[in-house]
Amino acid sequence: MDESEQFEAAKVAISTAHETRSNLCRPFLAVAPVTGASVSVLAGSNGQSTMCSSDATSALLDEMQFDLGEGPCWQALSTRLPVLAPRVRVEKNTVWPIFAQTLRDDPRNSDVQAIYAFPLIVGSLDIGAVDLYSTKKGDLTSSQVTNVLELAGLTAWQVLRRILADGTAATESEDATEARSRREVHQATGMVLAQMGISATDAALLLRAHSFSTGRSVREVASDVVERRIDFSKDGHA
Repeated sequence: MDESEQFEAAKVAISTAHETRSNLCRPFLAVAPVTGASVSVLAGSNGQSTMCSSDATSALLDEMQFDLGEGPCWQALSTRLPVLAPRVRVEKNTVWPIFAQTLRDDPRNSDVQAIYAFPLIVGSLDIGAVDLYSTKKGDLTSSQVTNVLELAGLTAWQVLRRILADGTAATESEDATEARSRREVHQATGMVLAQMGISATDAALLLRAHSFSTGRSVREVASDVVERRIDFSKDGHA
């Protein structure tokens, strides 16, 4: 397959990953010249966790960043932008200097020459990051960055679906069954649909995901949306 065909295949693989329970990391390896990939969750009541990793080195890089509280995945999520370190072993880094030094000092990472991190975000909801590493130095092309960003956007939705399907979706309070609360949730769902240009199903998912990540009930989040204290179309939380 050529590059465009590989990209389309990767999009399909990620878009159907929740239904097929397939690996979320593997498609990234097909669209970028990298050695390994990981998908991590950096927010929510579950704390930090690696949702998938393609190999032991990818998992280790995630673990290091969780332990240190800094690194490319944290920078990608906080800035909502790709983080590209094509020569990570020799470039001075002032944003995550401890991680960079630890990477150079740890013999288990001796093959890692480049790291690229991309944020997992949906609207105003910050979820986590995709980390890619390569055993070769080098920049990603602009088209590769664009493609990985699009895959990361699709992956963010799949991560939300998996988190909420794995027994962590029970965030509605008891009074969320009351008629007024149901109306408010429906109204908020319509508002999120309009804000994001997404389906009603995805709008409802986004409300539940925000509820999960903040430890609040769906009714409480819906009330904030209706009162315009939360706008999912904005960068960052309202």
